[in-house]
Amino acid sequence: MSLAPEHLWTPVRWAENGGVRLAFDALTEGAGGEPLLLATGLGVNRLWIPDGLCRMLAARGFAVARYDQRDSGESTHLPPTPARTPISALFAKRETAYTAEDMADDAVAVMDALGWRSAHLLGVSLGGAVAQRVALRDPGRVRTLTSMAAIPGDVSGLRTMRYIRMRTLAKFARLRFPDTPDGAVEAGITVSRLLASPHRTFDERAAREAAERNADRGMHDQQAQSRQIGAQWHGPPISALTLPTLVLHGEDDPLIKPSAGRAIAARIRDSRLVLLPRVGHEFPACAWDRIATEVHGLAASYVSRQLRTSAGD
Repeated sequence: MSLAPEHLWTPVRWAENGGVRLAFDALTEGAGGEPLLLATGLGVNRLWIPDGLCRMLAARGFAVARYDQRDSGESTHLPPTPARTPISALFAKRETAYTAEDMADDAVAVMDALGWRSAHLLGVSLGGAVAQRVALRDPGRVRTLTSMAAIPGDVSGLRTMRYIRMRTLAKFARLRFPDTPDGAVEAGITVSRLLASPHRTFDERAAREAAERNADRGMHDQQAQSRQIGAQWHGPPISALTLPTLVLHGEDDPLIKPSAGRAIAARIRDSRLVLLPRVGHEFPACAWDRIATEVHGLAASYVSRQLRTSAGD
């Protein structure tokens, strides 16, 4: 029997990190499985991670939770800063809203609120960089790391330009929509089209239905996106990571070049790179099974090693 959408997720709860409140919820299916925390991308809320993919992950033995990053969704939005677009934030010498360390600590605060001493992390786009930073900052809290469609987590500012398709980012910067529910829907459709693989027919009807279910104003809140993209990392390089790591990247990603995924995999010892064919900067249904299978395989290897270690004791 399938669950209605309103019963698929627990009621929203909030975690606290200093003065920031972070909205999160958990999938009702698979609640007793291996803890898996999902971190979302630039500006968008947690609802953009497809329910179908989350249910596939639960079916493979995960207890799935997701949260809104600061400056997105129902989480705390910070005051404006001088940088007014993501591009200007890249060129800014310093952003004062918060640091990348603060964003990493947000994820740990959510884990604390969930009662998880450690968890598998799956971060997408900006969330992938955040997940890498959590693993660097609190390695004891991370069982495995999956970074998808992300840049290296120790790169910021102008150095990110080698990995970002600036033409696509410029298109984002030119988007203007009314700050209304209808404007959020139109923004969702337009952004979905921009991020889709050009090697698949764009399904505008499905994109409209998704945007109408989730009229997320963060899709075109450039001020909030600027604060997120301007958060600077001051910690160690990703080459210091020794955790089991999977790097996923769409072969057709129109925003973050696949070379970013290759760079991450090359710098994290024993990590595994999987390039997803006919996938852009998105979660198309055709890739859900592959994503869930790869994340499960990584977690299974971790559990197996833990059991061997326990048996050796």
